[in-house]
Amino acid sequence: MNTELLFAIRNRILELCGEQNLTINEIANKADIPPSTVKNIIYCKSKKPKMSTIKKICDGFEITLGEFFSTPEFDTLEQEIQ
Repeated sequence: MNTELLFAIRNRILELCGEQNLTINEIANKADIPPSTVKNIIYCKSKKPKMSTIKKICDGFEITLGEFFSTPEFDTLEQEIQ
């Protein structure tokens, strides 16, 4: 997974935490995943976060995957396969 995509995922999680006034630990608890999993994504230590993990995070935020990825930052990412 490229660095730009990892940063876009990180930024989106932080944006949603801010919008919903949630801490990393709170969203991890709501998503029913360990806080370390979310922190590894936030600090880009997780180089290939699983879609199932992102889905759980979305469930914690009570949004769909489509809502998570529907942002200008994701829309402007370069295609990896040309």
